[in-house]
Amino acid sequence: MTTRWLDAVEINPAQKPQACIIWLHSLGADGHDFEPLIPELRIVDEIGVRVVLPHAPPRPVTINGGMVMRAWYDVLSPDFSIAEDARGIRQSEQQLLALIDNEVANGIPAERIVLAGFSQGGAMVLHTGVRYHQQLAGILALSCYLPLADSLARESSAANRPVPIMMAHGVADPLIPLPLAQQSRDQLRQLGYLVDWYTYPMPHAVYPQEIRDIRDWLSKRLTPDV
Repeated sequence: MTTRWLDAVEINPAQKPQACIIWLHSLGADGHDFEPLIPELRIVDEIGVRVVLPHAPPRPVTINGGMVMRAWYDVLSPDFSIAEDARGIRQSEQQLLALIDNEVANGIPAERIVLAGFSQGGAMVLHTGVRYHQQLAGILALSCYLPLADSLARESSAANRPVPIMMAHGVADPLIPLPLAQQSRDQLRQLGYLVDWYTYPMPHAVYPQEIRDIRDWLSKRLTPDV
């Protein structure tokens, strides 16, 4: 299978980057979706972090009547437990791995790379991050769940088992129910992953306190040791 290289929004510090965040958007959005949030995190020039915001390729989405939109994989049903687009998830996994490999080839080691994502993008970084063959700096999974959960135990990476994971979710999320996210959290913890869990009084969105918590969490993961 040929891996298509993804176009992306790139935000670079003034000096040589010392770390990188690869941030995946939600269903129907694009890489610009979280671009306005990045200055609020104060990590680019302050810590020397390069941010890559890739655009998912357009594809038909079953749950939206087959409408073509940017998506990391097809959504077959509102109930994620009924059926999953394993082929689409695996394709996007390979595209995300190619982005990681590009950063490593350009001098940023895996242990200085955070995978981040919201909703479907969060699902993709969870899926890919816990399977990655080297330890990453962290996985930031916002308002999402763990796809292809049944295969995780046999596919998870022992080398990346210590990776810090931040999961955040709205208690009134109508798209990805809180119990599904909690189930994903519990499965990860049962396998030995270190999951920091946050909830907020919000729907399927981003909350002001959440932004502050993300900034603190990223700073701990990416600030160079003095």
